[in-house]
Amino acid sequence: MVFDGIVTSPRGTLSPSQALELARVYLENANQVKDAKISLVLCHDTEVSLSQAKRAAKHTDDPTLKERVALAYIGLGNLLHDCGHHVEAQASYKKARKLGSVSPSVTDTPVANLSVLRSSAPPTPTNEHNSASTVSVSPEYILTTNTQHEPDTKTLLLEADTTDDSSQTPHPTKQNDRSLDIATIHRHIFPRNVRPPAIGFRPPEPDTRLADTPQLACCLGLLGLTHEVDDILEPATRTWLQLIKNEPEEQDRFKTLATDVVRAFKRDEIKDAKAVIEVVYLAPVLEKDDFRYLLKEFHSGIEQSTLLDIHQLEGLAQLIQGADKTYLDADDLVKVLQLLSTRLRGTHQQSTKRLYQLTLAVSHVLDAMADAGVEGLDRETLHAPLRSYLDGLKESTDAYLVYQAAYAYQALLYVPDNESRWQATVRRTGKVIQGVSGMMGAVKSIDFNGFMEGLKNIQQGLEGTTKVVGVLKSAYDDAKSLTTSGKGLLECLKEGLSFDRKSAWYPALRGADALIVNGYLSEFKKLVCEAPCRRDPAFQWGVCQRLGEVASNTAWDSETRRGAIAFLGEMYVNDEEWGQHTSVKQWILGILMQISSRSGDEMQFAGTLLQDLRNNGDSRKQGLYRVCSDNGPGSHQLGIVSTAIGSPSLLDRVQGKPDVEGALRQLRRQRLKDREKVVYIPPQAKVGLQAHDEDRFSLMENVDKFLSSNQKVFLVLGDSGSGKSTFNRELECHLWRSYKKNGPIPLYINLPAIDKPEHDMISKQLRKTEFTEPQIRELKFHRNFILICDGYDESQQTHNLYTCNRLNEAGEWQARMVISCRSEYLGADYRDRFQPGDRNNRSDVSLFQEAVLTPFSQDQVQDYIDQYVSVYRPLWEAGEYKRALEGIPSLKELVKNPFLMSLSLEVLPRMMDQGQDLSTTHITRVELYDQFIEHWLERGKKRLGEKNLSSQAMVAFENLTGEGFTQNGIHFLKQLCAAIYKNQGGQPIVGYSRYKDEKSWKTEFFGKEDEKQLLREACPLTRNGNQYRFIHRSLLEYGVTLAIFDPQELRERKVPLDHRMSTLSIVRHDEQDSVEDSHPMIEQGPDLNSPLVWRSFVNEPSILQFLEERVQQEPWFKQLLLDYIEQSKRDKKWYIAASNAITVLVRAGVQFNNADLSGIRIPYADLSFGMFDSAQFQGSDLRHVDFRGAWLRQANLSDVQMTSVQFGELPLLQHDSGVEMCVYSPDGKTIAAGLSNGKIIVYSTFNWERLWILKGHSEASESVAYSPDSTRVVSGSRDRTIRLWDISTGVCIHVLKGHDDIVWSVAYSPRGDQVVSASSDKRIKLWDVETGGCHHILIGHTGIVSEVIYSPQGNQIASRGGDFDYTVRLWDIEKRTCLHVLREHEWQVGSIAYSPQGDQIASGCHNTVRLWNVAAGDCLHILTGIGGSVNSVVYSPNGGQVACCGDNNSVQLWDVKTGVCVHTLVGSNYPVSRVVYSPQGDLIASYAYYADDKAVRLWDTETGICRQTLTGHSEEVTSVVFSPKGDRIVSSSRDTTIRLWDVGTGTSRYISNAHKGSVNQIKLSPKGDRVATCSNDCEVRVWDVETGTCCHILEGHWEPVNCVAYSPQGHQIASGSGDGTLRLWNTDTGGCIHVLKNRVSGVFNTIYSPDGGQVAAGCFYDVRLWDAESGECRHVLSCNEIHVRGVVYSQDGGQVVAHGENPTAQVWDPETGVLNHNLTGHSDQVNSVAYSPQDDRIVSASKDSTLRVWDVATGECRHILIGHNVVVSSVTYSPRGDQIASGGEDGSLKVWDMEAGTCRWTSSGHRKRISRIVYSPRGDTIASASNEKSVQLWDATSGQCRAVIQGFKAGVNAIEWIVASSVDYIATGCSEGVVAMWKVEGIEDHCDVHVSLHWGTVNGELNVEDTAIQNVQGLSQLNRQLLLQRGAVGEPVHRLREASKELATMASVVSQLKTPSNRPDEGLVLPGGPSVEQFEQWLEQGKGLLCQDFVAFIMEIIRRHK
Repeated sequence: MVFDGIVTSPRGTLSPSQALELARVYLENANQVKDAKISLVLCHDTEVSLSQAKRAAKHTDDPTLKERVALAYIGLGNLLHDCGHHVEAQASYKKARKLGSVSPSVTDTPVANLSVLRSSAPPTPTNEHNSASTVSVSPEYILTTNTQHEPDTKTLLLEADTTDDSSQTPHPTKQNDRSLDIATIHRHIFPRNVRPPAIGFRPPEPDTRLADTPQLACCLGLLGLTHEVDDILEPATRTWLQLIKNEPEEQDRFKTLATDVVRAFKRDEIKDAKAVIEVVYLAPVLEKDDFRYLLKEFHSGIEQSTLLDIHQLEGLAQLIQGADKTYLDADDLVKVLQLLSTRLRGTHQQSTKRLYQLTLAVSHVLDAMADAGVEGLDRETLHAPLRSYLDGLKESTDAYLVYQAAYAYQALLYVPDNESRWQATVRRTGKVIQGVSGMMGAVKSIDFNGFMEGLKNIQQGLEGTTKVVGVLKSAYDDAKSLTTSGKGLLECLKEGLSFDRKSAWYPALRGADALIVNGYLSEFKKLVCEAPCRRDPAFQWGVCQRLGEVASNTAWDSETRRGAIAFLGEMYVNDEEWGQHTSVKQWILGILMQISSRSGDEMQFAGTLLQDLRNNGDSRKQGLYRVCSDNGPGSHQLGIVSTAIGSPSLLDRVQGKPDVEGALRQLRRQRLKDREKVVYIPPQAKVGLQAHDEDRFSLMENVDKFLSSNQKVFLVLGDSGSGKSTFNRELECHLWRSYKKNGPIPLYINLPAIDKPEHDMISKQLRKTEFTEPQIRELKFHRNFILICDGYDESQQTHNLYTCNRLNEAGEWQARMVISCRSEYLGADYRDRFQPGDRNNRSDVSLFQEAVLTPFSQDQVQDYIDQYVSVYRPLWEAGEYKRALEGIPSLKELVKNPFLMSLSLEVLPRMMDQGQDLSTTHITRVELYDQFIEHWLERGKKRLGEKNLSSQAMVAFENLTGEGFTQNGIHFLKQLCAAIYKNQGGQPIVGYSRYKDEKSWKTEFFGKEDEKQLLREACPLTRNGNQYRFIHRSLLEYGVTLAIFDPQELRERKVPLDHRMSTLSIVRHDEQDSVEDSHPMIEQGPDLNSPLVWRSFVNEPSILQFLEERVQQEPWFKQLLLDYIEQSKRDKKWYIAASNAITVLVRAGVQFNNADLSGIRIPYADLSFGMFDSAQFQGSDLRHVDFRGAWLRQANLSDVQMTSVQFGELPLLQHDSGVEMCVYSPDGKTIAAGLSNGKIIVYSTFNWERLWILKGHSEASESVAYSPDSTRVVSGSRDRTIRLWDISTGVCIHVLKGHDDIVWSVAYSPRGDQVVSASSDKRIKLWDVETGGCHHILIGHTGIVSEVIYSPQGNQIASRGGDFDYTVRLWDIEKRTCLHVLREHEWQVGSIAYSPQGDQIASGCHNTVRLWNVAAGDCLHILTGIGGSVNSVVYSPNGGQVACCGDNNSVQLWDVKTGVCVHTLVGSNYPVSRVVYSPQGDLIASYAYYADDKAVRLWDTETGICRQTLTGHSEEVTSVVFSPKGDRIVSSSRDTTIRLWDVGTGTSRYISNAHKGSVNQIKLSPKGDRVATCSNDCEVRVWDVETGTCCHILEGHWEPVNCVAYSPQGHQIASGSGDGTLRLWNTDTGGCIHVLKNRVSGVFNTIYSPDGGQVAAGCFYDVRLWDAESGECRHVLSCNEIHVRGVVYSQDGGQVVAHGENPTAQVWDPETGVLNHNLTGHSDQVNSVAYSPQDDRIVSASKDSTLRVWDVATGECRHILIGHNVVVSSVTYSPRGDQIASGGEDGSLKVWDMEAGTCRWTSSGHRKRISRIVYSPRGDTIASASNEKSVQLWDATSGQCRAVIQGFKAGVNAIEWIVASSVDYIATGCSEGVVAMWKVEGIEDHCDVHVSLHWGTVNGELNVEDTAIQNVQGLSQLNRQLLLQRGAVGEPVHRLREASKELATMASVVSQLKTPSNRPDEGLVLPGGPSVEQFEQWLEQGKGLLCQDFVAFIMEIIRRHK
């Protein structure tokens, strides 16, 4: 024997490889012996040898050795199992697993796999949605054990290495024996075995319907497993199998289903390929009777069919191939062969392609027969005729058919032979083809060496082998001879084929099939390289075919497919190894060409390879390539056939499943077709409404991530026209394109088109798409959906559609939801409408995500134009559109909205004239709609005119045209829009049925009359069945605004119209006077039929926006709205119109300062952020009016009805000492505040009345806590005591004494029976709340104990140390012992917190937060990189996040599971002291305990965006707490106040037109019509003096703008900024002309020269003089070390003086840049300078408290004006030059006589710094602005104060005196960003001066200073308190006066409730009209005056009645 030497050697001396070889010998002998005992002894010897090899394998890094030992153990286990020793077999398998089996069937992921069905039915790719835990057991084992017969035990070891490095080194055998012919293939090709293609499998739940037939096959296969292999299964699968094995009914159900599928196949008349595939899946696991029944059915079907059914023939082949040997009788295969022979010989005149398919199928049947070992065939009747038929096919002209015939012929030759060793292997592995692959941890291996030995024996026994191989020696034919001689692929192929003898290539290819199907690609490569027939062209042809099928089959992984392509390339290139046979090379090229023509990465790989092969070889081979390239890939495609099972499948039918896939395919086709040829720009989005537009991302990518996550609802927000619907449509198509059978179904739902979508909207939508009820039921219970819900706002929804439709609940629809809504439609708590669950019971915040569409970027705008031009071919080219959009400033902003973009591109060509100056063109939103509607109607008119109309319709068309078709169309449109709002509340979709709606309002618009049909067809309407809607919602809204106000109806019809201008927008502000003069206006007053009268539009932002623009364009419309308001004073029927009118006017920026609004009726109006300074509201009806952020200074609200008025703010709670902390009670009914003087104040949160003042502590309380039942409060104080208080009585129950130092922390136990306290005395004490006694003292801390908290379960206490005690200790309450000491902190612990579940605790220390396991005391995560000390740490309510804050000025949010930082929230410039979560977990509140940061910030936990910054405290904030409902925040401060904040009270309309930073300067334009302001918000704004309209916002600076100046001509503005630039702006367009850069420092002052030619800029150390036109720097005036703060030109422009942080001022010549004078004399810096009007003097004001007057010519000091006691901050000359006015830091104002140099008068009216002084142009009055928030007017002669302007919320920095139209104004700018224009009257009359606000900007803060509220009715106590705190005066009617009326009303209700009603269907009505439901709502809103208990009593009566 070969191994004699090894066997006789001592075992211990053997190497691991020798020990392994010895084991192989023992195992092979054990397989061969017949005596079981001897076999068992040999198995034992095998185990001993393997143990020695295993020990070596464990200590080596050689994976090959481990792999071979593992496979050896598998072989040993197989043999032991076959011998009946199952326990020993399992032990062997386990050892193999520990070593790591290399079997390709062992999956790395818990997904079971079904193997492919052979080449005719390739594998289906794994379903990516099937990720359940599944099985891992040998498929072969499943099949063999299921058929209950003994498995073949002759599986031996895989002898060769699984990787092939032969390409790098010569093969050892080849080196030793040159007679052997072994090829080499690069080792990177098929380097290892892989998992074969598989389909996913998910074990079903008991009694649930099976998803598909493969799942049923797997279930039956698993049930056939023996008990011994249970431990091999995955845990989840093992659990499932154990459950099913204990339920016989479930097992019977599976078997019955399989039987029913077979019977259904018999009944199926078509029996197409999909049905055949389905039953073939089941065949290996069928019961014997079912299998034979199926076999009989296939036989019968083939026999009886008129035309041979290839699908059934292929199915029969696979059925036989995978059959168990015991299932087939001896006659079965003989009968099949008889049938085939008869059918084939009877087939005539078939096409070549048909014959090829038939022969291919016959080959598979013969393969199966050869595998099954059929013997003794009748040569005369069966064998010979079939041979003759196949032999005849060799004369065919089709090369592919000839090869397939030769293959079948070879299979036939092998059929009668006795079974050989290789046939056994192939037969066994052939069953795997149809079995369950990859389901066992240890897979039996193929005896590769034995198989190769068998091939050699066959080769040696065959005749003519040498001759066949010799054919390959021929060289390439010349390419020319191939084409001219006719010798091509066919002839070359026939030379290598044999039809009269057996050949070794056939069994070699059968072995190759078995290897490929199992994924043994490494062995396949070895087989191809070492097969004795490897040079046979037939073998190579077959190998190439198989490689091509692998490369083309997408079920294989990419690496494998590329390896197959590279293998083909090696065979083509390496002539030495593979020969030069032309047919093989041609076949390789044809395969590669096929692959390169398909999609995928492999296509490119194959294409690249083909390019590389073009120049391979000599000229003859290159010629061959060119010929093949010209001829193409050939007509026969590679055998990759889809394995999709039919829909409905046979299993579906037997389970009663309706066909839904067909309906879904139809829906998919329709949806994709609808999206053809559309303009689509992928939208960008941001994370939230408060996020910056620059922080954008791809919305589609974000939705894809959402769909792959666990989240359920994705909300898409956006403004009107932002592209929400377009995106939703594209998303639907995107999902349909990637849809896979049984995957999630995308369903687009247009919510407005669904009736009551809150109830079963999915079913309603499916019915609209014509799904049947059975299909709907099927989809509901067995499919998942992706709902794309569009138009939540249009459907006027308030319901949570996710919750109302019960999505994802048991037995309900399973779906994710993408839902869109307009952002302006939402309120403060909008998320409650979308998040799964309600506000107080949300399932999880993480289930919800939102994104807000951002406006188009510049690139998106460009892309849209390009697509639009490409798709629609408009009049303009793309370049013309781009130039127009770039040149029209107003349009550039509009087109960022996608819908407005589309309107603009539609109408721009008709609006613009060639050569028109674009920079002066102004286009508004409403103008675009005006033009679009006219353009649409004109186009509709043209389309109808070209249409072949009936004679009657033509008459109607001519009538409409004669009257003006466009005007008629507009009239039709606006009347239709008004009717839609009036009759169906604005619901945009109108359903019309001619018979049902014949007498309704719809007939007027949708009737069959010709004129209506024509107008309807011309209007921008779409029709879907019987439903009509506008092409965009905004067109409906625009139309109703036309019904409210149509400008054309107010003009005479003879008004000439410019062809470019719309008939709706011909009047502009600059045309109004001329139009009114030349064309008298038609009289039109308030109209009772106007939509304004019968419909409230207060909450319709889009409509309000259209009306706003009409007001700004049409003075007539503004007057009409004012008339509506005036009418409401006289008649209450106008109250809706008046409410609408004043809402529109306020939004349009109309200010009602000093307006007489007394007696108006405007309930429910939105006056938020309106200006009503000194307005008269006496006697008005202002119920439910929204006054948020309104300016009501000095307004008169006497005798006004103000029930339920909203101010958006709550009053503060004032105290006599600083407030250290606030705590809400758990029930939310009270709040306790600890003061610094030791008092504790308890408030009722119902009305915020003070309940108790708890006195007792002598020092401040450090900690306050409520009992769990909210009835008691515990407080710990610096006075070392603890006190227990009864909240109901305000009495101190116990004083707990015992601590020796400050008590820092107290807490109530969750059960409420204990209190724990922590003190500086290092002790923790437990107290009994009933007795007040100390239970126990916990000792262990070595320093002060700073904090103590209970665990949520109440069984533990956690404490943290202070000073040098860096520990956290966990205490067991019951045992009174320390459980764990958490010691890893490197610094003092700043905060601790338990997780809500109580299983974790977080501790914050220096730079880190640690998360600890409470049970074990182990650290789970260390959150690092925080930076500085951690001051606060807290868990989110669901425990998923941890928030911490500290000295790094930020808040950080961390994911608890991963320890990853999710967000870093930066908003404060100071260390953040504390952070707290809202109860819902969606918000975080933070504050910094610093006097310079007095704000509370609210953060969105999902997006990390700051939602609100709450300001108002004047000192540092000490605590912040959320109410239990999360709707309110309470903050306390050292400023002695508690402030109450409503969470999210900010309205979506909050639009501040004020600067967002301090106003630094105001400058008047030379014409006096505009003022420019600059601010710290980096902007310059230009305002109209008369109207207050913001004309331009000049943006470009990136740091605060310090100064601004107008050029003398008024055509330019200069602005200087801290960013180091001076920018020059065009005042007409607002465009930036020049950016003048100063590289040294910022620009602090700027001024134009009197002639406008120069502009000077004061920088840090110099003054730069720039040419105003060219932007060139003319001079740099170096001011040495003067930090220049001011620059002033002389009146004639001949000098310029500069001053700054230096005692010296310098005078320069601006023309030459020469220094004229240094003005020295001051001892400190110069703050201000001014030239006299005569240019002969300069005055300077200094920090040294003096003024100096200098001679301009000589630079000498003429006067020193001494009188100020402090710094002089401001100085100016009077217009005549005879006076100087100066202001000091102390608020003093002095006026000096220039002749005498003496002080004329002094005023100390101001108490703080005077920032600016100006004279009136006449010089008789002085205005001074101060930091004390006031402006004062003084008589310049007498010094008498003539007026004081107050009401400012911050210091006044800038002031300017203006005279416009002979009216005096004072413009002011404040530190809060507000710009105001004040009208000054009475100056010239020398009487009382009256100053009133002309206009002002809005900053969003309520101003009610000096507002009269005398006898106001209905004002709530909270609002009364708020107004009085804010400076209102007077006493409103106390609500108690109304109590008797309310009690009477309640008593009346109760009496009616007690009286039985004879009309149960009618709602109970209260006196005065309201229903019971309204009364109930009234009570719930807290508007009743009774105590809460009585309210609750009344509510209970109402509920019982209902």
